[in-house]
Amino acid sequence: MRIFGLIGYPLGHSWSARFFNEKFRRENISDAVYKTFPIESIEELPALLQSEPELAGLNVTIPYKQQVIHYLDALGGAASKIRAVNTIRIIRKGNKPELIGYNTDVDGFRESLAASVTPLPQKALVLGTGGASKAVCWVLKELGCEYRLVSRKPSDIQILSYDELDREAILGHSLIINTTPLGMMPNIETCPPIPYQWLNSRHLLFDLVYNPPETLFLKRGKAQGCKTLNGEAMLTGQALRAWEIWNR
Repeated sequence: MRIFGLIGYPLGHSWSARFFNEKFRRENISDAVYKTFPIESIEELPALLQSEPELAGLNVTIPYKQQVIHYLDALGGAASKIRAVNTIRIIRKGNKPELIGYNTDVDGFRESLAASVTPLPQKALVLGTGGASKAVCWVLKELGCEYRLVSRKPSDIQILSYDELDREAILGHSLIINTTPLGMMPNIETCPPIPYQWLNSRHLLFDLVYNPPETLFLKRGKAQGCKTLNGEAMLTGQALRAWEIWNR
């Protein structure tokens, strides 16, 4: 039996186990199962690999998309440039597994954006600077969309703070992407602290959060006439790409 799974902490919000196990049943894949592994520290990964000898692949979520790189043997595709990983292929060679990290968030975000936006906005604000943000920025750069990062604690003069988001900044960026966990279950009453009053019908708000389907960020944008998009299509796209990688 091949075991696949998700590492992160906490994992109460994840739909990955349901998605993959339903896929296995629907497609009569009888030699695979998907589990969740809520580890409180990334340092628990080696012990997990040892305790699950049939583990063949992992997804990685908050807060380990960057921390996990230390434990990998190689990076494939965009992950080597982005330095953020959400998918691990595990190749068993004797007693030591070989771990190769990939970033399928790139594929999921690119496909979801292309299917929902025509033409692509020329300027974007990316809220958050974590692992998911790195994948989003990679795709925006690839597509020729200028972007500015926004953070509560900017670590670089090129990164805006939320306090710097004035009317000009909001009106000058028609695509606003939330890559933070703000608004995710169970904290559904939270949202990024942007000046929502300056939003209008020319804006697209894209929230990578998928649970709940409509976050407070999206609700407040919709109230201003914005187009809105949640992270479900992106999540599905990255999961299917991960399955391809695991089955090479």
